[in-house]
Amino acid sequence: MIVAVFVLGLLAPASGSFAGVLDHVTTGAVVLLFFLYGARMATGEVWDGLKNWRLQGGMLASTYLLFPLLGLAVQLLPSSVLPDDLQTGLLYLSLLPSTIQSSVVFTSLARGNVAGAITGATASNVLGIVLTPLLVGVLMSRAGGPVGGSAGATLLQLLLPFVLGQVAQPFIGRWVRSKKWLTKITDRGTILLVAYGSVSEAAISGVWDGLTASVIVKLVVVCLVLLTLMLLATWHGGRLLRLDRADRIALLMCGSKKSLATGLPMASVLFGPVAAAGVALPVIVFHQLQLAACAVIARRLAATDPEDEPARV
Repeated sequence: MIVAVFVLGLLAPASGSFAGVLDHVTTGAVVLLFFLYGARMATGEVWDGLKNWRLQGGMLASTYLLFPLLGLAVQLLPSSVLPDDLQTGLLYLSLLPSTIQSSVVFTSLARGNVAGAITGATASNVLGIVLTPLLVGVLMSRAGGPVGGSAGATLLQLLLPFVLGQVAQPFIGRWVRSKKWLTKITDRGTILLVAYGSVSEAAISGVWDGLTASVIVKLVVVCLVLLTLMLLATWHGGRLLRLDRADRIALLMCGSKKSLATGLPMASVLFGPVAAAGVALPVIVFHQLQLAACAVIARRLAATDPEDEPARV
């Protein structure tokens, strides 16, 4: 669906009054998305899970310390290897929170600590509402990134809806969590709206004119390197933290991922429409790669679970 929307944005970009309506609809969708994020997250469960400080600390350090350092390292690449706008997009990618759904699913598939994964991924997203815009403002402005959003927009479209969702959570949280179709439609619908609007703006302004097959291949390679480094760092870092196998799996699956569902809507608020298209492509490419790689890794870990050894003998 994302690929189809990208093609649609290139072939039939939104313009004129339709583009204005699309912008207002997208803004409303982003506000609703972050309200539902707040409404479906049980705050008490998050605080209970934070007691496993080594696991949770490892996840947060991976997401908001190690990954951003790698994102800054990418900025050292010459523009002949990767264009500046894609390097900026990779830096933005490195500042995003972890995924929730896929991290938990892969942790479960690999027979890891599912409760720890839920808590860690949720805490990552809660903190990301504040940390990601803060890190974007500090690191991307220094790196020459296109910081076009305002603090007021961040507050009104991201943080305020989330806080209101948390306030309403005791009253509607159980209902929201039981209506998975609602959150699924909101998540995917917002992503598609942001993607189409960003690509449309980029197509009209000519941002995509310099994008070639070789550039896409280089972007995929850089994303693969980033993903590999994070997978190795989280798996072996879990051993240094003296985590058991289940916790190491949770750290591996949560600490190495970045959220597309949060990243694209947040980009529409933090950057101008054209700049949002530039940062969107690395987020989308990395998202697809992390899903494919972690699916294979999760099945391999499940097949080599030591608890299965007696059953095989």
